[in-house]
Amino acid sequence: MVMTMGALHEGHATLIRAARARVGADGFVVVTVFVNPLQFGAGEDLDRYPRTLDADLELALGAGASVVFAPSVDEVYPGGEPQVRITAGPMGERLEGASRPGHFDGMLTVVAKLLHLTAPDLAFFGQKDAQQLALIRRMVRDLNFPVEVVGVETVREEDGLALSSRNRYLSAGERRTALALSRALFAGRERLAAQEALRARADALPNGRDRAENRAEALSRLGEARAAADAHAVAQAAECAGPGAVRAAARAVLDEAAKAAPPLTLDYLALVDPADFTEVADDHAGQAVLAVAARVGSTRLIDNIPLSFGPPSPESPTLGAAT
Repeated sequence: MVMTMGALHEGHATLIRAARARVGADGFVVVTVFVNPLQFGAGEDLDRYPRTLDADLELALGAGASVVFAPSVDEVYPGGEPQVRITAGPMGERLEGASRPGHFDGMLTVVAKLLHLTAPDLAFFGQKDAQQLALIRRMVRDLNFPVEVVGVETVREEDGLALSSRNRYLSAGERRTALALSRALFAGRERLAAQEALRARADALPNGRDRAENRAEALSRLGEARAAADAHAVAQAAECAGPGAVRAAARAVLDEAAKAAPPLTLDYLALVDPADFTEVADDHAGQAVLAVAARVGSTRLIDNIPLSFGPPSPESPTLGAAT
């Protein structure tokens, strides 16, 4: 099964193709299309949210769906809003949950209902909604749902913007500003890669960073300024690398976008543990998620990328791993 809220795009098509590839030609792929009112808060864009069922049917079936299940609100919630709901718990109160109170309770409630109604063996979700994916995995594990949850990598447009049904709301100028979200994430990733490369060079020296420091001092005495600076950078790799440097690199891009016309208004920039979405410590080793949310004009966008600091911890989940 692939769950969607409609307004399908290439990101959804990628999920459907992944499902089809996994189950094979003889397997059955269900795509759900349902705009869930429970996960929209006061003042959010429920009425504005695009509804394009005819186009959705064409895309879904063309990508490999066997059937599209597009129930009405009355069919999903007979008798009105449900009195009993799934609660997301502490993880659901962070980041997106703090910005959109009750959102994840509504999301998990409808996911649980649709899992019961369709009874799939496999459920495919995009990694762009990383916190949503983590909460669905937690619900499935904690409440013993008989389904395997599969994460699929975020699909991006050529300019780097993560595909989203809300991208269609952006004017040309707003879209240019919105590109700062992905640029910030990539800047953080590049900073981490550079620091990890320096760390590897330091570790490869016979006496590690101490030897690099001694080499830097010797080169400085000989007047070899550039070579000394390089050796010093190698020596300081461990101290300079890590979550703090990644956050700083990403925030620098977002700070510039805040001065653009139209400006970007940052909601949050966070570097979190994928297990519970708490901020990672400065000495964190293993998997992490660099996540951002911001408004450009009246449109709120989110994005994230997975990162790995040093040797990965065997207990730390990856976004793409199945549950």
